[in-house]
Amino acid sequence: MASVATPKKAEAFFTGNCVFAAGAPTPESLPAEHFPEIAFIGRSNVGKSSLVNAITGKNMLARVSNTPGRTQQLNFFRLGDRMMLVDMPGYGYAKASKDAIYDWNLLIDAYLKDRGTLKRLCLLIDARHGIKENDREFMHKLHVYAVPFVTIITKTDKIKKTELAAVKAAVENEIKKIGPAWPTAFLTSSEKGIGIDEVRLFLAQYVE
Repeated sequence: MASVATPKKAEAFFTGNCVFAAGAPTPESLPAEHFPEIAFIGRSNVGKSSLVNAITGKNMLARVSNTPGRTQQLNFFRLGDRMMLVDMPGYGYAKASKDAIYDWNLLIDAYLKDRGTLKRLCLLIDARHGIKENDREFMHKLHVYAVPFVTIITKTDKIKKTELAAVKAAVENEIKKIGPAWPTAFLTSSEKGIGIDEVRLFLAQYVE
């Protein structure tokens, strides 16, 4: 299988054929494991769906909403029969019942613990807020489950460059203490296209 580990090849792959493959609202409904999977998660309204859309170059692929808690299942998108992108429910504040949030947490835990095809989880952090306590709780979960993750700082166009440098330094200072974490955080803006090529190239190493 041809490698996609160059910027141009990575862009061509991620912006190529990409379709919605499955939605899993419960652990029992998770699709069969066929392709390497890259999952995206973060606090509610951190920009997960926007980032998936930016990476694939398809504005309407993942549903974007200003309402926290809109993603209520694991959404699987198949990339060229070689990879799956997984848009996960956000954690933290959401306009949903306690029962619904409890069910999402069960689903997320089941996926993280038992998914053999999960190659890398992308943990999104809002540049305007930095790491919050619920991010730390989730990172601890990733450490316990030994899930390899990379940190992606979103919405970097919303703050000043001097503030952004401080946020990046603070984030990297925390993640370097977590065993399965990639030590460097990516800076992105889905709206401005900042950092998208770098994220694609990083994720391209998991294409089969």
